[in-house]
Amino acid sequence: MQTNNFKHYLHLHFLVFIAGFTAILGELITISSIPLVWHRMLIASVLTFIYLIIKKNNIKIDLKTLLKFSLPGLIIALHWITFFEAIEQSNISITLAMFSTAAFFTSFIEPFFFKRKIIFYEIIMGLLVIIGVYMITMAEISYLNGIILGILSALFSSLFSVFNGKLVKKYSPIIISFYEFLTGLIFITIYLIIFNSFDSVFLNSLISLDYLYLFILGSICTAYAFIAAVGLMKFLSPFTVVLTYNLEPVYGIILALILFPDKENMSTMFYLGASLILVTIIINSLFKNKYS
Repeated sequence: MQTNNFKHYLHLHFLVFIAGFTAILGELITISSIPLVWHRMLIASVLTFIYLIIKKNNIKIDLKTLLKFSLPGLIIALHWITFFEAIEQSNISITLAMFSTAAFFTSFIEPFFFKRKIIFYEIIMGLLVIIGVYMITMAEISYLNGIILGILSALFSSLFSVFNGKLVKKYSPIIISFYEFLTGLIFITIYLIIFNSFDSVFLNSLISLDYLYLFILGSICTAYAFIAAVGLMKFLSPFTVVLTYNLEPVYGIILALILFPDKENMSTMFYLGASLILVTIIINSLFKNKYS
């Protein structure tokens, strides 16, 4: 049993590593954020659909249910667009440091959705996160656009998590993911058509390596990562999964420093601020597990 648990823990850390590697792919892919996310959601939708067919899952839903899935589908699309645009406007380290504030947003959004009071320690943790963000902003003010986009990305991520937290109580997580990918893809397609920008998604506008990077992003980093994370919930507690995923910025920033040392080497104040945010989020997760 212990061997099996160790295997599942390793698998979980591999998934967190994949999540951190997503930011690396965002730096490597040459197209802009909106067509990038369009390709990601297209590939993820197709592969998730194939998985559901192989598993013989019933994917039929009514219009009311589709509408329920469409809002988080739009939100996850906005999260990914702002995430990759933040990398474009700043760098991976800034983006991941800001993305780590998602747990802070969730602490204040959850009470409104699940009708509970905000706990005192959550306010303290929130103030510490704000101080960390302030330290990073003052140290890296030239990346202000990326900081703002990274914070927006974190906000969308927390909204997505809260919506899914309600949906998963009633629907299959894989079915939810499929329709969220699909509706997100539809929303972006409509946007591109309205603004006459659909040409930007055609593959002939990409360099050759973009084909590979986009496929890795849509398959391994999205479809596989979502499906595997759902599978791990059968063996590991939700707390373990959430706490471990807090390490995503750590893996991503370390990878960025190794692969892009000239662009990703930040000031001491940045690392102090990022460390304060990360430690606060982990402590907050520990408190939640103890007192929930």
